[in-house]
Amino acid sequence: MKSIFLIFSASFAILLARAQSLDVMPIQQELKYATVLNKHFYGFCLYDLDSNRFLTGINEDKMFTPASNAKTFTLFAALANLGDSIPGLKYIEHGDSLIFWGTGDPTFLHHRFAAQKVFDFLKKSEKQLFYVAEEDIEEEFFRKGWAIEDYDEYYQPEISSFPIYGNVVTFREREGKIECVPDYFQSTLQYKQNTAVSYVLHRKFDTNIYEHNRANPPHKYSNEKPFRYSTELFVKLLSDTLRREVTCIAYPTPVKRKTIYSHATASLLREMMLPSDNFIAEQFTMLIAQAKYGKFQTARLRSDLMREYYSLFTDKIDLYDGSGLSSYNKVTPRSMVELLVLVRNNVKDVQALHQLFPAGGVDGTLKNAYKLDRNEPFVWAKTGTVHAVHNQSGFLQTRSGRNLAFSFLNTNFLGDAAPVRREMVRIITFIRQNF
Repeated sequence: MKSIFLIFSASFAILLARAQSLDVMPIQQELKYATVLNKHFYGFCLYDLDSNRFLTGINEDKMFTPASNAKTFTLFAALANLGDSIPGLKYIEHGDSLIFWGTGDPTFLHHRFAAQKVFDFLKKSEKQLFYVAEEDIEEEFFRKGWAIEDYDEYYQPEISSFPIYGNVVTFREREGKIECVPDYFQSTLQYKQNTAVSYVLHRKFDTNIYEHNRANPPHKYSNEKPFRYSTELFVKLLSDTLRREVTCIAYPTPVKRKTIYSHATASLLREMMLPSDNFIAEQFTMLIAQAKYGKFQTARLRSDLMREYYSLFTDKIDLYDGSGLSSYNKVTPRSMVELLVLVRNNVKDVQALHQLFPAGGVDGTLKNAYKLDRNEPFVWAKTGTVHAVHNQSGFLQTRSGRNLAFSFLNTNFLGDAAPVRREMVRIITFIRQNF
């Protein structure tokens, strides 16, 4: 593993100089005269996976906010530390009692996951159910650098050791009224008149009181709002859903516990990467830390990953979360490419690798960005977007059969990201068709 990075760091200048004599001049020209890109700060790095060399770059050593490109780091961490299946529950049986612990698994009673092996296991058990909450947990419900004003936005649910319902309330219009899932929250919904013209549903910051400004929501209205998580609320929701009592207790963690597995790791990674799910990404860091240390210590996990892998990158990087919501995260285009090489070396099967990334013109966040070329996708990449930031990093296959990795990072532009996205797509498509 280290030899890969020695090649990166020691030989980058030589390889880049050698690349100038190949066929990258047209790419450099496209970048030089890309009027949209040159109105803001951007970085680009292109790497040949077949010959293991960098081809060209611009500002490839400069720092950028990765946004959801950070999920690729979470992807690698999961591939390197988790097995084929997601641990959904830890438990022991003691007499007539079933005592269980959370693992950080985000799928429990999540509406996107039909299979519920953990719930079925608890439901079928004839023993008394006792939940052990982590007393010495080191995790805050938000990561450093998250926007606190987004606390009730669907894309920023709270982090927890045992998520339930995706840690959100789903609100839907049904027969002219608002219906809550789980229905526990129906009693917390309050009417509050305001001057807004449109229908508004809002949660108070420090409570689970939800306010809306109309008794009758718009037809087919649907929305998700995070709830304020607590152990007490978790036990209440679980008891209501199981229709049986669940008791929270303090209990020493035994050396040996049995495990119920919930889903295939690859399928959950795909659920994280394609729609760019922040909640699943953050819970993946919880899962990995629990599997690696037996405790929810994601700061330790980031530190260990930095020391073992990322410190060997050509450029220093800084990461504070697993989703990319943190504005504190900083990477370079070159470090993103080096990460992609790590991922590719971990997933030898090309088809399996491509399944983990949105495919241009086919699915995920790139479904409508690219058109198929010769009736096939040619780019598999992770996108990333926050205010004034829009990125793509991933894999590209050219018409001649060359396999490339690239990272395109953009920052400090005004207005909508669509023009930036179109320009990136134009250049990546140009590389596909001409190399």
